[in-house]
Amino acid sequence: MAREQWGTKLGFMLAAMGSAVGLGNIWRFSFVAGNNGGGAFLILYLLFVLLIGVPLLLTEVSIGRKAQSDVVGSFQKLAPKTPWYLTGFFGIASAFLILGFYAVVAGWAIFYFWNYINGSFFTSPEVGYEGAFGQFISHSWHPIAWTALFMILTIVIVLSGVKKGIEAANKIFMPLLAIILIGLAFFSLSLEGASEGLKFLFQPDWTAFSNPSIYIAALGQAFFSLSLGMGAMLTYGSYLKKENKLPSATLGIGIMDTFFAIISGVVIFPAVFAFGIDPSSGPPLVFITLPSIFEQMPFGGIIGLVFFFALILASLSSSVSILEVPTAYFMRAFGWTRFATSVLVGSIMFVLGIGVSLGFGLWSGVTPIGDLNILDSMDYIASNILLPLGGLSMALLVGWYFKKSEALEATDMKKGLLGNVWFTIVKFIAPVMIILIFLNQIGVISL
Repeated sequence: MAREQWGTKLGFMLAAMGSAVGLGNIWRFSFVAGNNGGGAFLILYLLFVLLIGVPLLLTEVSIGRKAQSDVVGSFQKLAPKTPWYLTGFFGIASAFLILGFYAVVAGWAIFYFWNYINGSFFTSPEVGYEGAFGQFISHSWHPIAWTALFMILTIVIVLSGVKKGIEAANKIFMPLLAIILIGLAFFSLSLEGASEGLKFLFQPDWTAFSNPSIYIAALGQAFFSLSLGMGAMLTYGSYLKKENKLPSATLGIGIMDTFFAIISGVVIFPAVFAFGIDPSSGPPLVFITLPSIFEQMPFGGIIGLVFFFALILASLSSSVSILEVPTAYFMRAFGWTRFATSVLVGSIMFVLGIGVSLGFGLWSGVTPIGDLNILDSMDYIASNILLPLGGLSMALLVGWYFKKSEALEATDMKKGLLGNVWFTIVKFIAPVMIILIFLNQIGVISL
């Protein structure tokens, strides 16, 4: 069976951008930046995206394009007769865990969107936004129904194929998401007191640079916001034609991903400061804090509707790439059809999502890791263990297993200063950085 391919290089870039731009850019960036002093964090984040994120992105995409296979098959092909292929299963496992909880949070976004459509959230519910959110996520089956809807949308796009499904969807999603976020940013900037939010985001507190934890937070956000380590970019790279040049494409993806993160900050922080909210209010920012801000705004109900629609678009563009990782593997390994594979794999992820959802209600006392609930435990294993190990294995393959000339050829990098800098980053700097994040996240070292 002939391997599917992207219709155009732009189609690949939009799909890869869609993979990178998700809930992590819109709400994770905002609360991580809020917790780490705003401007200082932003400078470090931009630095790490350019110096570490983009070189690793180029590395991951090049492995897929060179092997023309999935996350396990690529290692089998490029490092034959070695156990290296086992590292590909980090990506498969992390995809199941991540989409298992990601779909639940995206389901919450669809629920909010629906409540803005029918006008229920135009004004605060009787129990307040915090009470309404708590009642909803602890209900035994309501959130599961919205998770199911989100998973159905994801599966339908993936089973439609690379060109007609994933590429076609992202050609609509990404420009639409950019237009919506830019529009929301302009509206947010028009609010009285918005300038304080801009100062927080763009005017660094230089004393913050003396805190080592800000460096780890910025590096971690750069790593995870570019969708590195899971094999999504590797899988997307495997659908590229050999003649598509990689350095310009990956730099473009890195720049656009950063643009979406910053524009999300411009949407959220001016509004947060305009209404006197603490910018470090954490993950509840999107589902509790922002709806109460929208209520106080002129045309707030419409703004809320548009914002949650943008959140759904961002979630879908990422979930599609996550589902594609194990789908591509099982299709090749077992010779299954795309339709059957995506439905089966997506259904297993939905079953995991049921457990995650019940973790806020009937199973709220279940804490698989320490005092972490089911969602946080799955996130901890995927984000802190599997993704760094997946990213590390890709950097080591290209930096240490490949010859330097082979690595440069695989990535379309020419010999010279730029090629030497990229290879040094991938061979020495990136592995050390990833190991530091990994050891810090699992508590072996404290920075």
